[in-house]
Amino acid sequence: MNETPQQSAQQQDTQEATIDLGRLLGVLLDHKWQIIIITLLFAGVGYVQGQLATPIYQADALVQVERRSSVSPFGTVGSILGEDVVSTPAEVEILQSRMVLGQVVDRLERDVIIRPVELPFIGNFVKRHGIPRPEFMGGQPHVWGDESLGVARFELADSRRGQRLLVERLPEGYQVLLDGMPIGRGQVGQAERYLEGDLTLHIASFNAAPGARFRLMKQHRTSAIGSIGARLQIRETSSSRDGAGMLRLIMIGDDPAELTRTLGAVAETFLTQNVERQSAQAQQSLEFLEEQAPELRSQLAEAEQYLNEYRAGLDSVDLDSESQAAIQRYIELETRLNELEFQEAELAQRYTPSHPSYQALLRQRRQIQQDRTELNDRVKELPAAQQEVIRLRRDVDVTQAIYVNVLNTIQELEVARAGTIGNVRIIDTAVISGLVAPNRTRMILLATLVGLVLSVGLVLVRELLRRGVTSPDQIEAAGIPVYATIPLSSAQSRLTKRMRRKGLKQSKSVVTGILAEQAPADLSVEAIRGLRTSLHFALLEGCNNRIMITGSSPGVGKSFLTINLAAVFAQAGKRVLVVDADLRKGYLHRAYKLDASPGLSDYLAWQCELADIIRPTGIDNYHVISRGRVAPNPSELLMQTRLAEAMVVLSDRFDLVLVDTPPMLAVTDASVVGKHCDTTLLVARFEQNPVREIKAARRRLEDNGIRVRGAVLNAVERKPSTADGYYGYYHYQYR
Repeated sequence: MNETPQQSAQQQDTQEATIDLGRLLGVLLDHKWQIIIITLLFAGVGYVQGQLATPIYQADALVQVERRSSVSPFGTVGSILGEDVVSTPAEVEILQSRMVLGQVVDRLERDVIIRPVELPFIGNFVKRHGIPRPEFMGGQPHVWGDESLGVARFELADSRRGQRLLVERLPEGYQVLLDGMPIGRGQVGQAERYLEGDLTLHIASFNAAPGARFRLMKQHRTSAIGSIGARLQIRETSSSRDGAGMLRLIMIGDDPAELTRTLGAVAETFLTQNVERQSAQAQQSLEFLEEQAPELRSQLAEAEQYLNEYRAGLDSVDLDSESQAAIQRYIELETRLNELEFQEAELAQRYTPSHPSYQALLRQRRQIQQDRTELNDRVKELPAAQQEVIRLRRDVDVTQAIYVNVLNTIQELEVARAGTIGNVRIIDTAVISGLVAPNRTRMILLATLVGLVLSVGLVLVRELLRRGVTSPDQIEAAGIPVYATIPLSSAQSRLTKRMRRKGLKQSKSVVTGILAEQAPADLSVEAIRGLRTSLHFALLEGCNNRIMITGSSPGVGKSFLTINLAAVFAQAGKRVLVVDADLRKGYLHRAYKLDASPGLSDYLAWQCELADIIRPTGIDNYHVISRGRVAPNPSELLMQTRLAEAMVVLSDRFDLVLVDTPPMLAVTDASVVGKHCDTTLLVARFEQNPVREIKAARRRLEDNGIRVRGAVLNAVERKPSTADGYYGYYHYQYR
């Protein structure tokens, strides 16, 4: 079943839109050096960026937080409840609090910021490596690596905190600038006051060349605390069975010395406040016991007096074993009740009576009180004298035991307060643990990968956007027979490139001569000889011996083809004439070392005769008609009957007339000239002219009644992406 033209066109468009992976791989091989250069360039940029980037270091310290218990005169509250207080999360919050970080700011004066005015991009690199200032850089505001500023005192009123000052080195002393305006001068080693006393500055040392500047700023205290807190990270690494936790303190920054000092100060401040907190708790318990001791002493003296008086009145009362056991039990219960009272006083400072810990203590006290009530009931069964002696003896012994216990606890608390160490221990002091950024190896690899992807992407996108023909099959699929494929030679490339500089009329860079004469063994010349053979049979079917050579766009090589095709015909013994019908920008005369005038435009303008414009080229049987003077109305000149008359005369005098015309899609000159030529060749350049453009040029010619006999694919390159055998054929033939 035959396909309609519309179906054939759709199939062709589909084939054009199909992505050939093999061809894309060949395109990458064609542009391998471009890809390699771009990739290496990006790798170099990554290396330079890695060297110039400011190193970011990480410092860490390890802190242990043990079980924390309240200092109590008779043990811990946790011992009552069967548990201790695990305070690791609370300690983390304390570490990040303004109380700790604020002390660090005050201790290290972190609210004072001193920054040098550095060179753009490389300033930190210069400063980091200590590169000395070159002599030719004198008087510049930028600070170099071996220059420094030492500030002994920097006080600024709260209303001016946050303002940035500049301190500039002078040949003698320095000057202070605010918002670019000088506010005063000073001498190194002397304290100076500025801004009506709002600023006090004492520069202890200024090791810099005249002109070097440093920025000074005093932050608000909250901003300085926030700056440290933003860089501080706390990680709980482990927790043991006894409740002790390990906290790793991490801080990052670009100054290793500042990092270790700041992180060390954070750990030491945290330890100090923990010790002070434990010491304060011991002091609180000690004050409570010291208040109770005098009262207990008076109660003991009163109880002993009552017992002695009672015994003196009854002479003597002996206590049996049961009474002695009751008294001992009374001592135990009262001592335990007294301990619970102290512990209740401690809990009352922390919790409300509804707290589970508080309720557990109350339950223990009620149980002891119940035991004491049962003991009282047993004592009531004894004789009255025995009961009274037991009661008095109980008061003395219980009060004495409690008083002695309080005195012992006071001594223990005094010792504990003097040697308080807290429940926090610094295991590892602050040290630089490594380099966080930049990872130079990763930066180079990433930059190399980006360069590779970008270069490959650019090559592929450019190739996908460029729809130029790469094989004769594409042209023939459009219905135009291909008479020849002409390989690209180095000589042809130089010739075409230089001829494009047609705007330079007297340029010496324009190649003169004919490639078929200068390099007859060139691959392009051999391909043109094949075209000569094809045209020989095509001319036999034509009505005249005139051939028009045109193209769809400029720069396709039609002039080169015309010159060398005429040369190979002349070498075969044919009398050939080349007519430069490009009256606008024709430059064929340069290839023959001739002047443009007299030429075709002069003849058409009736300024000379036909015999005057036919000139020899120096090759036997080879003549040329140049374009002549540049005409203001080339299309109108070509439409005159004088051109048709000249073509008839020239056909009689020469075996072959080759007419070179302007691009078809640019101007209409080719349509006018083509009516006088029976054979028309359409030249397309390899990877430059799309199939649609070639079809448009053919359609325009056919609309003007001009039949396109065939096409020539020019400047075919031998590439992996376009390896189709045409180029290799000529290469094999001449190797």
